[in-house]
Amino acid sequence: MRIIGGEFKGRRLLVPHGRRIRPTSDRVREAIFDILGPAWTFQRALDLFAGTGSLGIEALSRGADEVVFVEQGKGALTILKGNLKALGLKSRSWVLPLTAKRGIAVLGERKEAFDLIFIDPPYGKGLGGKTIEEITRRGIINSAGVIVIEHSSKEEIILPTGLELSQQRRYGDTSVSFFHKASPSP
Repeated sequence: MRIIGGEFKGRRLLVPHGRRIRPTSDRVREAIFDILGPAWTFQRALDLFAGTGSLGIEALSRGADEVVFVEQGKGALTILKGNLKALGLKSRSWVLPLTAKRGIAVLGERKEAFDLIFIDPPYGKGLGGKTIEEITRRGIINSAGVIVIEHSSKEEIILPTGLELSQQRRYGDTSVSFFHKASPSP
């Protein structure tokens, strides 16, 4: 696995052995950032269910000022911290060793808000919809922010009030959905 674009383009990332962690493929990550566009201006990003950190690290490589990574798995945390250290990104990142739900609660209590939020939960557990609901309930997405959810193509994400689906793309068994805050009704 490698970084697709930006300052660290071509650099390799540590990845786990086996199938316990499912890192976002290079192809899907490239598609996500192509959809976000070359002129994106996301200063603060949040990478939930971060795993190896590939999505958040890609955002840092492409100009994000800061990324908060939330991951609870000990093996994944070791790999994530190793990737951040190898690339010299520890000063531009913050790792919360918590579940996504608890991480969102902590960030909400601290009045943190993000321009870009990645959600890449384990497939088939209904965590995508629950997580996006918690994000909106806690108010941690900025008014012009974007939420990107990577999920199984078999899974439908039910939107809470206040969000709109802007795009959805399918890549085999993986779908990527992009959400933003709904425009106020006239």
